[in-house]
Amino acid sequence: MERDDIIEYSLDISHTDEEGKVIRKRLWKVFWILLAVTIFEVGMGFMFAGVAAYKDMLMYTFIFLTVVKAGYIVMIFMHLGDEMSYLKKIILIPYCFFIAYLLFIAISEANFIFDIGWVLG
Repeated sequence: MERDDIIEYSLDISHTDEEGKVIRKRLWKVFWILLAVTIFEVGMGFMFAGVAAYKDMLMYTFIFLTVVKAGYIVMIFMHLGDEMSYLKKIILIPYCFFIAYLLFIAISEANFIFDIGWVLG
């Protein structure tokens, strides 16, 4: 017995070859942008890894670029970039505050534990 109430989604696909090319072009663009940012991060890590004066700047740069990449991935792959401006802000601003809060806690706790190590050690 064959059911007629089940929707066959494969029959609803209406992408033409031109739309597929646009989608693939956008995916390659995202790939190259994320690859460039990642190569920049790795290059900075190799160039400034042994320099103690740049340690904090390097750490904060990595954190910032990671948050930027995460936001870009959310904008593209979760289709948030196609939404209205206020919806983007409603979703991304709490995310940024949450990440900043977590970073503040992690860095302040790490400094506290480091200071305790000097006192006890």
